[in-house]
Amino acid sequence: MTIWRTMLVPALLLALTASVAQPAQAVAVQKKVLVEFRRQGGFAGFDDRVIVYTDGCAKVSRRTAPAAVKCLTKAEMRTLRGHLKRLRIGPSQAQPQGADHLKYTLAYRGQRASRYTLTRRWTPVVRDLEKLLAK
Repeated sequence: MTIWRTMLVPALLLALTASVAQPAQAVAVQKKVLVEFRRQGGFAGFDDRVIVYTDGCAKVSRRTAPAAVKCLTKAEMRTLRGHLKRLRIGPSQAQPQGADHLKYTLAYRGQRASRYTLTRRWTPVVRDLEKLLAK
């Protein structure tokens, strides 16, 4: 019986100290998305995607390359936010006849729409995000 006690007591103490000493596991914090942009189609077969987060960093992915994380400068972020203030998503546009059209999709503040021709309110936002793709 003493062998049993000599083995059980240290094992219980070890289990108790391990559970107390273990740090609390970090909760995965999901970044908040500011704007999402997608460009698809065309003769070149684009399939590009940019997700800009509120912290100023973005996840950029292309059909031809692995995803990368890029961060905007403060000036770029300020410009993008200014253009986003004037953005009106509106309804999606019907796909035009023919081939070789670029489809632009924007998601901002819970709204999402796709367009084949850019409006004057969409153009500055799309250009800012295309610059980020080229960066």
